Amino acid sequence: MLIQPEIFKNIKGLIAAQSTRHGGVSAAPYQSLNLGKNTNDDPARVQENRRLFGAALRFAPAQMAWSYQVHGLEVRHAQQSGGSEGYDALITNTPGIVLAVSVADCTPVLVYDQRHGAMAAIHAGWKGASGQIVRKSLEAMENAFGTRGEDCLAFIGACIDAAHFEVGPEVAAAFDPVFVFDPNDGRDKYFVDLKSACAAQLQSFGLAANQIEISSFSTITNNENFFSHRHEKGITGRMLAVIGKSENSV
Repeated sequence: MLIQPEIFKNIKGLIAAQSTRHGGVSAAPYQSLNLGKNTNDDPARVQENRRLFGAALRFAPAQMAWSYQVHGLEVRHAQQSGGSEGYDALITNTPGIVLAVSVADCTPVLVYDQRHGAMAAIHAGWKGASGQIVRKSLEAMENAFGTRGEDCLAFIGACIDAAHFEVGPEVAAAFDPVFVFDPNDGRDKYFVDLKSACAAQLQSFGLAANQIEISSFSTITNNENFFSHRHEKGITGRMLAVIGKSENSV
């Protein structure tokens, strides 16, 4: 049903996970743990899936702060739970709020500031990653909570892998060339490493490599366990990546 980052395992009261596609009630093509509200799945099944996912992590769906994502660069400071629109990253330092972002190939990034008890959940597709949304989210945490890179731990979750994220020249040009591979096969196509691009933004803010966990899973090559918008031609479910601090841990 979910994967839990090893890097957060010793933090008391921290809820942090990325869902898989298993353990829910949705039927094909959304089988089975589809958590995405913006799909054509039966809303009652999505609601039940969210209840099951929350129960596995010991939080209620009503505790989630989330947004209808737009592949932009806006960061929401969530001071209460509930939905919003237009944000692709959320930050908070409020116990009891569980930040949630939806993914199905894009990169989920979870950050926890050990000193200030602040956290972030970030959705980074190619537009977000090339636009430095991870760095912008950390800067928003710095402004709101005093966050410093040296105090943070981060998890980069399952997403499309570099070997399968084929893009055109306009997308490739948006990234530093270090994250772009040109196969030199005569086609005007390139491959982009989203995980490395996100990790570099974390490191630019001051996180050392040993403060960052990068999932080995790919939504393409491990499609039996994760939803993939690209591999399943746009008709599929969504995973959630969540992070929050339980109220009784403070």
